[in-house]
Amino acid sequence: MDIVNESSDIMAQPINEPILGYAPGSSERSALMNEMDRQMSEVVEIPCIINGEEVYTGTTTTQVIPHEHGHILANVHLAGREEMEAACAAAVDAQQAWIELGLEGRCAVFERCADLLAGDWRMRVNASTMLDQSKTVFQAEIDAACELIDFWRFNCHYARGFHDYLQPPISPSGVENSTEIRPLEGFVLAITPFNFTSIAGNLPSAPALVGCTCVWKPSRNSYHSNYVLMRLMMEAGLPAGVINFLPGSGAEITEIALANPDFAGLHFTGSTATFQGLWQEIGLALPNLRSYPRIVGETGGKDFVVAHPDCDRQGLLVALLRGAFEYQGQKCSAASRAYVPSSVWDAISDDLYAEIGMIKMGDARDFTNFMTAVIDQRAFDKITGYIERASGRDCCEVAVGGGSDDSTGWFIEPTIIVTTNPTSETMVEEIFGPVLTVYVYDDGDFEDVLRMCDEASPYALTGSIFSSSEENIQTAFDALRFTAGNFYINDKPTGAVVGQQPFGGARASGTNDKAGGPLNLLRWISPRSVKRTIDIPQDWTYPFMGDD
Repeated sequence: MDIVNESSDIMAQPINEPILGYAPGSSERSALMNEMDRQMSEVVEIPCIINGEEVYTGTTTTQVIPHEHGHILANVHLAGREEMEAACAAAVDAQQAWIELGLEGRCAVFERCADLLAGDWRMRVNASTMLDQSKTVFQAEIDAACELIDFWRFNCHYARGFHDYLQPPISPSGVENSTEIRPLEGFVLAITPFNFTSIAGNLPSAPALVGCTCVWKPSRNSYHSNYVLMRLMMEAGLPAGVINFLPGSGAEITEIALANPDFAGLHFTGSTATFQGLWQEIGLALPNLRSYPRIVGETGGKDFVVAHPDCDRQGLLVALLRGAFEYQGQKCSAASRAYVPSSVWDAISDDLYAEIGMIKMGDARDFTNFMTAVIDQRAFDKITGYIERASGRDCCEVAVGGGSDDSTGWFIEPTIIVTTNPTSETMVEEIFGPVLTVYVYDDGDFEDVLRMCDEASPYALTGSIFSSSEENIQTAFDALRFTAGNFYINDKPTGAVVGQQPFGGARASGTNDKAGGPLNLLRWISPRSVKRTIDIPQDWTYPFMGDD
């Protein structure tokens, strides 16, 4: 039993994994380049992994490089109904032994995962992320290496410290009370996104750490890097069946999972529409399920920057550029709308346009590039469609960028749209690309703009305020209390770090269960209260029953 009762010694809190620099001439730069060359020299056959076994179905799809979409990285064997049912059964069958291993045994597995990723596997995972998802070396390093190392180490630390988060029960004389930390009964379905390799690794492994078992459905656009993670976890000693890797149809996997009475939870990152649909399907499946499933999701965002006239103007410029265009804006936290006072915009807009004009975009293997390609043709068409429609509207001006080319890779220029309509399409809808829309407001309308920002979008993921005045910061802090789950002051609204800024939003942005902190892990446990009576009653009568 994992018991919470009296406090015990807890291992020291981890430190965040240091970020490697990959400077010219550095050993890590050479090692990474060599690994990318190696991965590009082969076409990997990616199987399903079910109960620890490789399953090659023969029904395949290809994985290509977004910035060089004629280059095939892998042939991916897709799961059919038989494989999906087998994966659910394997997860259920593996749970008892996984629970009996105990928390320390499970922590040992994932801490070995962290050590492997910090060591020999670092370049393999980073290279696969750069090629599979078109990330620059810095974006891959902070995601695929550092953040996932942090998830594994900090999650173990938080799980060991559950006695700090669950108040030990009171034990009066003659009674010993305790709480057993049990996992959910059954398996968790983890549906993961393309844009963060770390999230793809964390969504199945966080529930697994506390004793759940998982069926992992990776994104169709990150099979290659996610398979590398699966192999890493297996090398670290992950027992068969604890996490089952299933490339394939999300709709079909969900249907089969929900038909299984042992479906216990959903851990999801993806689109708002998909998550809402899954929630509805889970509700319909309830009569056939053994328990009420836990539903944890992080979905879309329309993340904002609000500037006050007294803001640090150069700091705002840098935040807009980095926040909107790092990783081609393909972050749920990316700056996508900005409210800038006219005096500030007049002062910084020309410089901002000039800086954006100096951004280099191209192959991820060229370390001088700040941007690469968007993830696939569907994303390319969606993003360019937003730009084209904005260019045809009287209220909008494509002030910089707007160009695109999909002949070799899916490239879209960093784009700024200036609008006079605060509810125009690109100001309120999630685009998930390198497009920032700016609404320029009169300097005296700061508080009106705060209300506008709060009401404009259904999302509430991230946002930031730029001001040099504590009074104005507090005004924004209060007005935007429910507008962002992660709120930034004088910084870009992206770049959350495990253990520093646990991440998640509310409203249409998800359940706000804060990955990178203890609250997320607590969602995957089902505590049992245990009463041990020392002074066992020997008489069934009570004092009130005596005669007068």
